[in-house]
Amino acid sequence: MNKIILLGRLTKDPEVRYTQSGKVVTQFTLAVDRPFAAADGKKEADFIPVVIWGKSAELAGNSLGKGQRVLVEGRVQIRNYDANDGSKRWVTEVIADHFEFVERKADAQPAQPQQQPQAAGGFGNMGSQVFDEEIPF
Repeated sequence: MNKIILLGRLTKDPEVRYTQSGKVVTQFTLAVDRPFAAADGKKEADFIPVVIWGKSAELAGNSLGKGQRVLVEGRVQIRNYDANDGSKRWVTEVIADHFEFVERKADAQPAQPQQQPQAAGGFGNMGSQVFDEEIPF
Protein backbone atom coordinates (compact mmCIF):
# COMPACT_ATOMS: atom_id res chain seq x y z
CA MET A 1 0.00 0.00 0.00
CA ASN A 2 1.30 3.47 -0.91
CA LYS A 3 -0.40 6.13 1.23
CA ILE A 4 0.93 9.29 2.84
CA ILE A 5 -0.65 11.98 5.01
CA LEU A 6 1.21 15.25 5.57
CA LEU A 7 0.48 18.36 7.62
CA GLY A 8 2.59 21.39 6.84
CA ARG A 9 2.85 24.94 5.51
CA LEU A 10 3.19 26.08 1.91
CA THR A 11 6.63 27.58 1.23
CA LYS A 12 5.21 29.79 -1.56
CA ASP A 13 2.01 30.27 -3.54
CA PRO A 14 0.96 27.23 -5.63
CA GLU A 15 1.86 27.12 -9.33
CA VAL A 16 -1.08 26.28 -11.60
CA ARG A 17 -0.45 25.02 -15.14
CA TYR A 18 -2.40 23.37 -17.92
CA THR A 19 -1.12 20.43 -19.96
CA GLN A 20 -1.31 20.38 -23.76
CA SER A 21 -4.40 18.19 -23.45
CA GLY A 22 -6.07 20.80 -21.20
CA LYS A 23 -5.71 19.06 -17.82
CA VAL A 24 -5.01 21.34 -14.86
CA VAL A 25 -2.13 20.59 -12.48
CA THR A 26 -1.03 22.48 -9.38
CA GLN A 27 2.35 22.14 -7.69
CA PHE A 28 3.64 23.46 -4.38
CA THR A 29 6.18 22.61 -1.71
CA LEU A 30 5.03 21.70 1.78
CA ALA A 31 7.30 22.36 4.78
CA VAL A 32 6.62 19.57 7.28
CA ASP A 33 8.14 19.83 10.77
CA ARG A 34 10.12 16.85 11.99
CA PRO A 35 8.88 15.38 15.29
CA PHE A 36 12.22 16.07 17.02
CA ALA A 37 14.69 18.92 17.37
CA ALA A 38 18.27 18.97 16.14
CA ALA A 39 21.21 18.70 18.57
CA ASP A 40 21.27 22.50 18.92
CA GLY A 41 17.56 22.52 19.90
CA LYS A 42 16.26 24.01 16.64
CA LYS A 43 13.27 22.46 14.89
CA GLU A 44 13.96 21.02 11.45
CA ALA A 45 11.59 20.57 8.53
CA ASP A 46 11.39 18.51 5.36
CA PHE A 47 10.39 20.27 2.14
CA ILE A 48 8.15 17.95 0.15
CA PRO A 49 6.94 18.64 -3.40
CA VAL A 50 3.19 18.05 -3.87
CA VAL A 51 1.28 17.69 -7.16
CA ILE A 52 -2.52 17.88 -7.46
CA TRP A 53 -4.52 17.16 -10.64
CA GLY A 54 -8.04 18.02 -11.84
CA LYS A 55 -10.73 19.98 -10.02
CA SER A 56 -8.80 19.75 -6.75
CA ALA A 57 -5.86 21.41 -8.52
CA GLU A 58 -8.04 24.37 -9.49
CA LEU A 59 -9.36 24.69 -5.95
CA ALA A 60 -5.86 24.47 -4.44
CA GLY A 61 -4.47 27.00 -6.90
CA ASN A 62 -7.25 29.50 -6.20
CA SER A 63 -7.49 28.98 -2.44
CA LEU A 64 -4.06 28.21 -0.99
CA GLY A 65 -1.28 30.69 -0.33
CA LYS A 66 2.22 30.96 1.08
CA GLY A 67 2.43 30.14 4.79
CA GLN A 68 -0.98 28.49 4.96
CA ARG A 69 -1.28 25.18 6.79
CA VAL A 70 -2.79 22.33 4.79
CA LEU A 71 -3.35 18.62 5.26
CA VAL A 72 -2.48 16.54 2.19
CA GLU A 73 -3.40 12.90 1.58
CA GLY A 74 -2.05 10.94 -1.35
CA ARG A 75 0.73 8.66 -2.52
CA VAL A 76 4.49 8.88 -3.01
CA GLN A 77 5.67 8.76 -6.61
CA ILE A 78 9.27 8.35 -7.75
CA ARG A 79 10.05 8.98 -11.39
CA ASN A 80 13.18 9.50 -13.42
CA TYR A 81 14.20 11.30 -16.59
CA ASP A 82 17.31 12.02 -18.63
CA ALA A 83 18.61 15.56 -18.16
CA ASN A 84 20.00 17.69 -21.00
CA ASP A 85 23.55 16.84 -19.91
CA GLY A 86 22.81 13.10 -20.31
CA SER A 87 22.65 12.32 -16.60
CA LYS A 88 19.73 10.44 -15.07
CA ARG A 89 17.64 12.47 -12.59
CA TRP A 90 15.24 11.16 -9.96
CA VAL A 91 12.22 13.04 -8.64
CA THR A 92 10.29 12.09 -5.50
CA GLU A 93 6.94 13.82 -5.00
CA VAL A 94 3.55 13.36 -3.41
CA ILE A 95 0.58 12.98 -5.76
CA ALA A 96 -2.30 14.31 -3.68
CA ASP A 97 -5.72 12.68 -3.91
CA HIS A 98 -7.22 14.95 -1.27
CA PHE A 99 -6.33 18.07 0.69
CA GLU A 100 -7.97 19.94 3.56
CA PHE A 101 -7.70 23.50 4.76
CA VAL A 102 -6.33 23.58 8.29
CA GLU A 103 -6.66 27.34 8.65
CA ARG A 104 -8.19 30.19 6.71
CA LYS A 105 -5.97 32.10 4.30
CA ALA A 106 -6.28 35.23 6.47
CA ASP A 107 -5.03 33.29 9.52
CA ALA A 108 -1.81 32.39 7.68
CA GLN A 109 -0.88 36.05 7.17
CA PRO A 110 1.17 37.83 9.86
CA ALA A 111 -1.08 39.09 12.60
CA GLN A 112 -2.19 42.70 12.27
CA PRO A 113 -2.67 44.71 15.47
CA GLN A 114 -6.33 44.69 16.44
CA GLN A 115 -8.08 47.69 17.88
CA GLN A 116 -10.30 45.60 20.13
CA PRO A 117 -9.29 42.37 21.86
CA GLN A 118 -10.72 39.26 20.27
CA ALA A 119 -13.45 37.53 22.24
CA ALA A 120 -12.81 34.05 23.58
CA GLY A 121 -14.16 31.08 21.67
CA GLY A 122 -13.03 32.19 18.23
CA PHE A 123 -16.02 34.41 17.50
CA GLY A 124 -13.98 37.54 16.87
CA ASN A 125 -15.68 40.74 17.94
CA MET A 126 -19.15 39.23 17.91
CA GLY A 127 -21.21 40.71 20.72
CA SER A 128 -18.59 43.29 21.71
CA GLN A 129 -20.53 46.30 20.40
CA VAL A 130 -22.24 48.33 23.14
CA PHE A 131 -25.17 50.69 22.45
CA ASP A 132 -25.60 53.92 24.40
CA GLU A 133 -29.27 54.24 23.46
CA GLU A 134 -31.97 53.83 26.04
CA ILE A 135 -34.13 50.79 25.70
CA PRO A 136 -37.77 51.93 25.09
CA PHE A 137 -39.46 49.49 27.51
